[in-house]
Amino acid sequence: MIDAIILAAGQGTRMKSNKAKVLHQLGGKSLLQHVVDAIKPLSSSINIVIGNDAELVKNSINNHSINWVLQKKQLGTGHAVQQATSNINGEATCVILYGDVPLFSTNTIKSLISKSESTGFSLLSVILDNPTGYGRIIRDKNKLIKAIVEDKDTNRQEQKIDEINTGIMAIQGSLLKKYITQLETDNSQGELYLTDIVKIAVKDSVTISSLVCDNVSEVMGINDKNQLAEAERIYQQQQAKDMMSNGLTIKDPSRFDCRGNLIFGKDCSVDINVVFEGENELGENVLIAPNCIIKNAKIGDHAEIKANTIIDNAVIGSHATVGPFARIRPETKVGNNARIGNFVEVKKSSIDDGSKVPHLSYVGDSTIGQNVNVGAGVITCNYDGVNKHQTIIKNGAFIGSDTQLIAPVTVGENATIGAGSTITQDVPGEKLTLSRKKQTTIPNWKRKK
Repeated sequence: MIDAIILAAGQGTRMKSNKAKVLHQLGGKSLLQHVVDAIKPLSSSINIVIGNDAELVKNSINNHSINWVLQKKQLGTGHAVQQATSNINGEATCVILYGDVPLFSTNTIKSLISKSESTGFSLLSVILDNPTGYGRIIRDKNKLIKAIVEDKDTNRQEQKIDEINTGIMAIQGSLLKKYITQLETDNSQGELYLTDIVKIAVKDSVTISSLVCDNVSEVMGINDKNQLAEAERIYQQQQAKDMMSNGLTIKDPSRFDCRGNLIFGKDCSVDINVVFEGENELGENVLIAPNCIIKNAKIGDHAEIKANTIIDNAVIGSHATVGPFARIRPETKVGNNARIGNFVEVKKSSIDDGSKVPHLSYVGDSTIGQNVNVGAGVITCNYDGVNKHQTIIKNGAFIGSDTQLIAPVTVGENATIGAGSTITQDVPGEKLTLSRKKQTTIPNWKRKK
């Protein structure tokens, strides 16, 4: 049985932000959500200690089985854990984690738990070239852990130690309950340090196991915006590496961002500066050109998304092309072999198979049938200032350039609308419809000089 305690009560003053540190985003989700997701496969009970922005923190987590514990005053890590120990089963192994350490893997914690099985207590440590600012792991002559000394409390000799405490530990619930009540505030901060349970356990003849983490980035804490940016790039490059190992072509992994989940088929290619947000799915042989933003989209086989295109909560069919410089807004469906060209905006519309909106048009709240051609500069005028109205264009229609379709309006099958028309009534199929004044030339007119 595994119980978890995640410490997430602090404000994080070095973030220079009005929101709690654990609410800042990494890869499209909060720091705290990363920690919850990593421990969830192992833990039967997750307890999160909150304080600053408590309600916002609670609402940010996509997990309804959390035990929320309020730390009204932040009096140290030991004090924070004290608030949650009543929820810990004495027979369980308790894993203590931090809401601002988001990059550790589930496998690392699993190994840490295994280390604790023989002694009841294990710590996760790491070797740093520059350990300044971190608590040092103090070992005796037999290399056994005997204490952790916080950086502010170290002497000159202890400052030379390069093995540092990550704060992450696995301890038998009964031992935690026993030692957490024995903490004292005899330190430079006047706080209850969780790390002091190490020397208490040693005095109680408990051998403390350790797992030295090989990957320093896994135990990286986020304290300011510089570290947040560093962690973001580490996270994105790891995702890119995993996706490339599974067959995705990424032109430059250092300029790739996936802030959510991405499913892809064979032979897909993603060029530079593409950002995926939310839940996205690519079929096979999909090409994504540079500088695109793809959010909650499903894109079919052999589709091509050209440069500088935004697709948001939409479905793109097979063999379709979209862009460059197109914006596909929510609730849009683009059919197979359809074409959406440059500087086209489509919102809450269905564009069926084989239809084309090549350039400089706005299509909103519309249903467009198959093999329709929408000329340059066409606007579906869907909003009357109060309500949105529907435009329906049936199969095979041809809409001439610079036409305004004043919704609600229906264009019949195989209808043709002449360029420059303003359409306010339904258009019959198989006929030419246009609305123009007769062109006039003034014979004796001269330009002023």
